[in-house]
Amino acid sequence: MPQTLASVVQDHPIMITLQDTISGDGFLAKVTLAGRTLMRKEDDDKWWMYGVRPAAIAESGCTIDEAFLRFRQVHKEVLFDIAKDSKNFDEFRAAVELYFNEGDADEQEWEKALRAIRNGNIAPPEPFSKLPRQSPDTRPPRIEVERLDGKVSGFVASDNVTDTYYIADKQAA
Repeated sequence: MPQTLASVVQDHPIMITLQDTISGDGFLAKVTLAGRTLMRKEDDDKWWMYGVRPAAIAESGCTIDEAFLRFRQVHKEVLFDIAKDSKNFDEFRAAVELYFNEGDADEQEWEKALRAIRNGNIAPPEPFSKLPRQSPDTRPPRIEVERLDGKVSGFVASDNVTDTYYIADKQAA
């Protein structure tokens, strides 16, 4: 019988996908993020989602879904603040890329939690068991900032991205 991830590590490696349309002074941008976070149940009995890529934010909730929704909202507020402080699209894109690419110590913790999954016969604990699983090797962290205003055509429904989060797994499903 496989051990649960909770019995081996406290940090659960999560991959997220978020997409936002952001208005700035004189521009409209689409920001698509494929990021990484750590989810951990803390002493306050809440689930905390700590940003790894992007690293600048953390949020909590009574459930993993609530923590994700709050994290997602704070991420959007950061993008709004960056847009408000940017004089033009190029400045906005550079600031968003900087926000996304600033790393911290949680990156090492994320890799450590992933190694625990890969090195053992470990199943995700109950709150994560219904999440889709995906190999981080197939989803490297990335940020795309695209200017939308001024486009005459090229908009297609298949460009839409649903906010999602996955538990990191050994291999792609």
